[in-house]
Amino acid sequence: MAQPAPDRNPGDKFKDFIVPMTAKLRDKPFDDPKWIFEIKWDGYRAVGEINGKDTRLYSRNGLSFSNKYPAVFEQLKKIKQKIIIDGEIVALDEHGMPDFQLLQQYDENGDVPLSYYVFDCLYVKGKSIESKTLLERKEILKGLLPENDIIRYCDHIEGKGKEFFALMKKQGLEGMIAKRADSRYHENTRSEDWLKIKQVLTEEAIIAGYTEPRNSRKHFGALVLGIYKSGKFTYIGHTGTGFNGKTLKDLYGQMQEYVTDESPFGIKVPLNGKVTWLRPELVCNIKYSEITQGGTRRHPVFMGLRVDKEPREISEEAQSIKTKQNVHSSKAAMDKAITVSGNKVALTHVDKIYWPEEGYTKGDMIDYYNKVYKYIGKYLKDRPESLRRTPNGIKDEGFFHKDTGDAAPEWADTYKMYSDSAKKDINYIVCNNKATLLYLANLGCIELNPWNSRTAAPDSPDYLVIDIDPSEKNTFEQVIDVANTVKQIFDKGGCPSYCKTSGATGLHIYVPLAAKYSYEQARDFAHTIAMLTQEQLPDFTSLERSLSKRGKDMIYIDYLQNRPGQTLSCAYSLRPKPHAPVSTPLDWKEVKKGLNPIDFNITNTLKRLEKKGDLFAPVLGKGIDMIKVLGKLGA
Repeated sequence: MAQPAPDRNPGDKFKDFIVPMTAKLRDKPFDDPKWIFEIKWDGYRAVGEINGKDTRLYSRNGLSFSNKYPAVFEQLKKIKQKIIIDGEIVALDEHGMPDFQLLQQYDENGDVPLSYYVFDCLYVKGKSIESKTLLERKEILKGLLPENDIIRYCDHIEGKGKEFFALMKKQGLEGMIAKRADSRYHENTRSEDWLKIKQVLTEEAIIAGYTEPRNSRKHFGALVLGIYKSGKFTYIGHTGTGFNGKTLKDLYGQMQEYVTDESPFGIKVPLNGKVTWLRPELVCNIKYSEITQGGTRRHPVFMGLRVDKEPREISEEAQSIKTKQNVHSSKAAMDKAITVSGNKVALTHVDKIYWPEEGYTKGDMIDYYNKVYKYIGKYLKDRPESLRRTPNGIKDEGFFHKDTGDAAPEWADTYKMYSDSAKKDINYIVCNNKATLLYLANLGCIELNPWNSRTAAPDSPDYLVIDIDPSEKNTFEQVIDVANTVKQIFDKGGCPSYCKTSGATGLHIYVPLAAKYSYEQARDFAHTIAMLTQEQLPDFTSLERSLSKRGKDMIYIDYLQNRPGQTLSCAYSLRPKPHAPVSTPLDWKEVKKGLNPIDFNITNTLKRLEKKGDLFAPVLGKGIDMIKVLGKLGA
């Protein structure tokens, strides 16, 4: 914990400073009596350490604000209490609204009114109050702050988040911050106890270059972005967010093909540091909070490359539905309809954030399934679907929806079957074309769960599955060991097998059956393989399905997936998990130490398919001879 110290070098970066607590992103407002809601101010986060002559004011990364915003700093020095506070420095326009551009121009125009909205108190008289609840800290804070136009207490409302967010949108504000009323303050932590809910816009942009990496980042710092405006290539901003180590490396490699010596803009653009320019040919998706008066995108976040767009399509005119929006407003939901092979598919709320940490939207998910259909279609065709719907994104547990009833479009195929458990006929949807797949995606079906059998032979699966399902304390290397042991057993029996990631923590191994056997025969065969595997790895594998019975350090070798109605996410299905992973077929040589399931995700699966082809196709091919395999295994 940093203690107040003299601001010896105003404008420099402090070596000892408090890194404030930050909020996680959430896409949708909510009501909850245990939460409070504050305005999300469009300014600079600032920590004030108030101690007379030793007062400091600095940014979230320790840069001194004392000379940059002297009006705020001088008012803080007048406070008689020794306290440490957290808030946001905001520049106000002529209507009293926060304006980030004005704040950036403050050095040039010192007459711009500033306010420091303070929303938390961390220390009082040198003692931490961070362990007190948020409401207790705010009550203390309110009694310590002076009443003036520069240092302002940030008030809140309790419980009514939806109404408050609607007011923020009406006022043209950036959004709101939701905080648990009883939350403690955790320095240098991005906590689920604080959530930021913003108005978000998305569009395509062209990558025009990249800047050098700074600090510990590798490969590149930020992408330089542009679009065509009236035929002229125009700068719209740059983004250094939306990446992880893998995407930084992959994108850097892809960009090398387009490196050029000349800027594609033809004029100087406002960038700091050295830029490597690119021919304007790579198209990407970005999300952003607003379009400034100068045409740049505020808070742009990289969301992945687009392989289906030509650069000349990326123009302001083509995207006028987005660029003509008011500077301080956004559309709550971008709805549209598309026609696929003569079938009209309604797409709703496509800008809704489904993966909050990465910023991927429902529209990104739909776009992925639109492009991957030529590969995934064969694994869905003629197979009833158990729909798992997560219409609010991955933070929502979602629900299973088997009976489509009369809700499905008339062009979508269905399959009626009597359910013993439900005591009625169930109308399952069958995904036999791209329009149906996009319809399912629009319902919020992030993952796809088809039957192992087809409607023509509902009692005869086309493949069997060994699901390697780890417990809480198992490592993924142990999962890999189990998979390779299963393969060795299959190899000994002369039985082909094919592995894919589950898209979560496990691996799936498939064997082609070509609908020659019943579910019962498939289950019994899989049970035999599971027993042989468990005999070789008794220390950390189990055939006990119940977690409480098998223990938290035992991997379950699940052979019971080979029963009627049991489903798993199919090959190339997205999963409602962080990083937007895809259940991806693997070469067996890839199933080794270092394999990480999240390396296969929404951003790179299509390129992998283009390079490697469909590794899983043999699963739907010639079936095995169970008797011969069991004979070779001596079972």
